[in-house]
Amino acid sequence: MAEPAPGLVDLTIADGLTVDRWLGGRLALVQPKRGHRVGTDAALLAAAAGTPGGRIVDVGAGVGAVGLALARKSARAFAELIEIDPDLARLADMNVARNGLQARARVLRLDVLKPHERREAGLPDDAADRVVTNPPFFERGTIRVSADPRRARAHVFSPTDAGATLANWIRACLAVLASGGRFVMIHRPDALSAILAAIENRLGALALLPVHPSAGARAHRLIVSGVKGSKAPLRITAPLILHGADGRLTAEADAIHRGDASIDWGD
Repeated sequence: MAEPAPGLVDLTIADGLTVDRWLGGRLALVQPKRGHRVGTDAALLAAAAGTPGGRIVDVGAGVGAVGLALARKSARAFAELIEIDPDLARLADMNVARNGLQARARVLRLDVLKPHERREAGLPDDAADRVVTNPPFFERGTIRVSADPRRARAHVFSPTDAGATLANWIRACLAVLASGGRFVMIHRPDALSAILAAIENRLGALALLPVHPSAGARAHRLIVSGVKGSKAPLRITAPLILHGADGRLTAEADAIHRGDASIDWGD
């Protein structure tokens, strides 16, 4: 569930799409004009992933914003963008080419919950140096589903697959992560117990960063980071506040939206 991101330039093109400059103009993204669009959640996830080298897997990549942002950050990175929706995967392919990242990114249209599809696409288990993900926030039956099919798919797990749950999504992400690799996810704070249960003992150095829309408001997002195989203890970091009393982005949040700052996990 992304919030509209400041700084996006809406240039209408054919077929209900726009071309938007994102992260301070670092990326040009083709995306649907209506429905689920790249926003604050993607900017936060990209900042939380740092500047990784090696093999990056962006699970539920949509139009490719986060994975491409990470490929743009580091010449040592190769990003694989996993997306099940064929239309979004097509847009992600367009965005790879539009940003000149064909040599350092590819789109995999598959169901991450199906190991055989991952293997057939050349993505074996224990292969990724970093996995980033912004999963659907809800399971079917827990909220009223949007009439827009793309928005519904972005927000709610598919009702056609009994295995499509947050727990199985996290386990699939951790399956492709190599030992010593980092997992980074953005989700809802009230899903914390389910997140920890799914992670079990697969990650250490777990860090939880609560994100608040303003000072004094309840956290509305939670960023989770952890290292596969680490034995370091869990910790809760200082919160990130997005807006000041004047309603404008704080200096830290503004730098994240412009792509000028990363979130430091302190390890």
